[in-house]
Amino acid sequence: MAAVKGKGGTGESGIKIIAENRKARAAYSVDEKVEAGLSLSGSEVKALRAGTANLSDAYALPKGSELYLLNAHIGGYNPSSFFSHEPLRGRKLLMHRAEIDRWITKVRERGYSIIPLLLYFKNGRAKVELGLCRGKTHEDRRQDIKERETKREMDRAMRRR
Repeated sequence: MAAVKGKGGTGESGIKIIAENRKARAAYSVDEKVEAGLSLSGSEVKALRAGTANLSDAYALPKGSELYLLNAHIGGYNPSSFFSHEPLRGRKLLMHRAEIDRWITKVRERGYSIIPLLLYFKNGRAKVELGLCRGKTHEDRRQDIKERETKREMDRAMRRR
């Protein structure tokens, strides 16, 4: 995703990153990714524009025939004091019906989890990048560390030449 991180930075494609779930890439192996919209209230959009979001413990679960983003923390927006929102409330994910059905069957049958990887604005609309993930085992994590170390050593050797 070609985007510029930082304060108010938008990339060439009109993307402004709000929050990233870095722990997810370490704890899960991502098999598939999809972009989904979020059903938000006005104060939530304002809070996201202010950059008060955290995806560290967030996940998505099916409720009936819909997907909901749970445990995603969107901080309060002070100017909307009385009409503010609940920071940890469940938010409906906006996806095509076929994608929702396919992902729900994978979660129920094959032991996958739906984890939000990235929260961003795309052309003024709040979007979340979801990953269909499997939890990594201890051996998988060790393998990742080993690959990272060998890549680092190869880079050092190439620089020495």
